[in-house]
Amino acid sequence: MRKRLAIALVVVACVIGLAMAMTIALLITRRAARPQFASTPTIVLQIQSLSELVTVKYVLEKVVAYDDPKYFADLIPLGDNKVILLAHGVVKAGVNLSKLTNDDVTISEGKITLTIPNATLTDAYLDEKHTQILDRRTGLLRSFDKDLEKTARQYALAEIQRAARQGGIEREANERAREQLTGLLRTLGYKEVEIRTRTGK
Repeated sequence: MRKRLAIALVVVACVIGLAMAMTIALLITRRAARPQFASTPTIVLQIQSLSELVTVKYVLEKVVAYDDPKYFADLIPLGDNKVILLAHGVVKAGVNLSKLTNDDVTISEGKITLTIPNATLTDAYLDEKHTQILDRRTGLLRSFDKDLEKTARQYALAEIQRAARQGGIEREANERAREQLTGLLRTLGYKEVEIRTRTGK
């Protein structure tokens, strides 16, 4: 009788021990399965490393006429010096992520909110291989202006930049930044990501 009781006690002890071991293993597994979120400074550094890689490029072509009229005593016209050129320009816009700070990141229970700067133009230039002078005229009472073409190119570049802005290049750069940053943050374990854009900056 005592032998059977001893065997029963051993069996009960084994069952209890096995149950405790399974419970501990389950707790460890659940804890290990939880996503490990990076700290705010780490996230900021990772995003800052992208800097201005999030960019959009527009290639634009525009016919631009630049006039330089002159008058004698502000009354008598001396004729116009004029240049008409086919301007082939490249404009780039991007979000300067190097300006991101810890204050721009908010983390709460698996959700991350990121506030980024507005996109701005980062580069603009005329492609001289494709930019052509279509016409040049010197006014009847005017002398040849050797700097007119240079001034016309500067004016054309400003017009190309204005056309790119009107075409939505900065808006598109903001959207591209949101898409790429959302993908990056989800790979870091965040299921809910909100990207905001600073206003007035």
